Amino acid sequence: MRSVSREAFEGFVAEALEALPDFFLDRLDNVGIVVEDEPTRAQRRYHGLGPRDTLLGLYEGVALTDRESYGMVLPDKITIFQRPLEEMSDDVDDLIYQVQVTVVHEIAHHFGIDDDRLHELGY
Repeated sequence: MRSVSREAFEGFVAEALEALPDFFLDRLDNVGIVVEDEPTRAQRRYHGLGPRDTLLGLYEGVALTDRESYGMVLPDKITIFQRPLEEMSDDVDDLIYQVQVTVVHEIAHHFGIDDDRLHELGY
């Protein structure tokens, strides 16, 4: 599919966030959510990704389940990567769906849910 504007893509991310139940939104503590074109080399290297591996989103921080004496720290960060999501999508409707799944996936990491459990839940 052709790419959409950054403004439109950020709108899809905002809609995905707004669709989350208040229970989750109220517990997004000290988290910034940003959009980038694609992962940096450092992010790819850190996560052991090869040239053909895809990263759609990334949670960087300390999950709520792992926080003990948590204070005076930089915000956690969720990054949603626009180009890989566009590349895997057939059309705009599919892109919106993929953004929704990716946003939920990365927010789940903030709550301490790992990839194995996410896959069990269908993400």
